[in-house]
Amino acid sequence: MPRTGQSTLAMPNDDHPHEKLMIKDTARRLFLRRSIAIVPVVALAGTAQTQPVISPPSSGVSSQTANLGNTSAYNPVFFHPEEWAFIAAAVGRLIPSDDLGPGAIEAGVPEFIDRQMDAVFGYAAIWYMQGPFTAAAPEFGYQAALAPRDVYRAGIAAMNSYCKTTFNGKTFAELDAANQDATLKLAEAGTLAFEGTSSKAFFNFLLQNTKEGYLSDPIHGGNKNAGSWAMIGFPGARADYADWVGRPGEKYPLPPVSINGPQG
Repeated sequence: MPRTGQSTLAMPNDDHPHEKLMIKDTARRLFLRRSIAIVPVVALAGTAQTQPVISPPSSGVSSQTANLGNTSAYNPVFFHPEEWAFIAAAVGRLIPSDDLGPGAIEAGVPEFIDRQMDAVFGYAAIWYMQGPFTAAAPEFGYQAALAPRDVYRAGIAAMNSYCKTTFNGKTFAELDAANQDATLKLAEAGTLAFEGTSSKAFFNFLLQNTKEGYLSDPIHGGNKNAGSWAMIGFPGARADYADWVGRPGEKYPLPPVSINGPQG
């Protein structure tokens, strides 16, 4: 029976044309608008591990990770420090900041994901979690035995283990942006061999939750100051639109409103 659905579209990297991940600025808006709908996909078992053809890593943590301390005073409840560094680095590559709007880090996506790990979603509290645990058609969604919080814990450990083996002892957060992107692409394709879960299942949760945190109501910890809503022109949780009925094509002038009220 269905459990949940995830999308597999990765946020393109616009820093490295040799990776063929560049897009036009307008495509970012289309990506975010389309991401509101969840596309179901099956979680596949990890296949044989392959080595990426990428440039040598640089020293130090990525700029996206380094910026985390400047954008949030939140102390994670579920993630350990090395896991927290991974989350910050990964979501920063999936939705980087640009001149159109905030990135995932500025929007508080790491906080959103951490909160979800100790909520209903993290425990899979309302999902059917009994066997058989076999791959199924995409419309049946995730079919494995681990709850999302356990997939995250196993997946981050496996990603960092792979990175340390491949990049001279460096964790994912310590890689440069190009190597982070290349590693995420391997996980998305399911070509990294993980113990306990599949790299594809882990990536699917990471991407799904990144998009949810970026576009959710700020009450859940992400979408700080309703920044993503303002970027795409979504008015939020305003209760009365009666004055705007029958005025098609006219720009709505009021800022987004959270369930908790105005933001910013």
